[in-house]
Amino acid sequence: MISRLALLIASLLATVPAAAQSMSPEAARQFVTGKQFVFTCVDGSRGLGEIHDDGSVIGAIQMGGSGPVHSITLPRGTLRVKGDAVCAALRGLSFEPCFNLSRTGEQAFHGSLSGLDRIAHCDFVRHVSP
Repeated sequence: MISRLALLIASLLATVPAAAQSMSPEAARQFVTGKQFVFTCVDGSRGLGEIHDDGSVIGAIQMGGSGPVHSITLPRGTLRVKGDAVCAALRGLSFEPCFNLSRTGEQAFHGSLSGLDRIAHCDFVRHVSP
């Protein structure tokens, strides 16, 4: 479950398309903070999430793309900047996973776990209520 939360964060906040622009932590913060994004991950997981300025996360995820939808609430300080990276402090993990974040469109970005870009990634698109 903890590794899936890390994926979610790569999740909350595929091979990156050639037109993608890598985002610095500050650019990522400005692009995602306070906005809702729907996401789909390489393992089929999908959901909706919002990252707050204090590093907290709230949302919902359906693991593997089927079964029940689980609410996710991660406390303030979960997402934080470490050097030039955005990382996550997750209870139960002995390390802080860091993420590669790339803007892929006006309202979209791609997130992957550093070092696991091809096997642990999600694509995020801004959710706008009708």
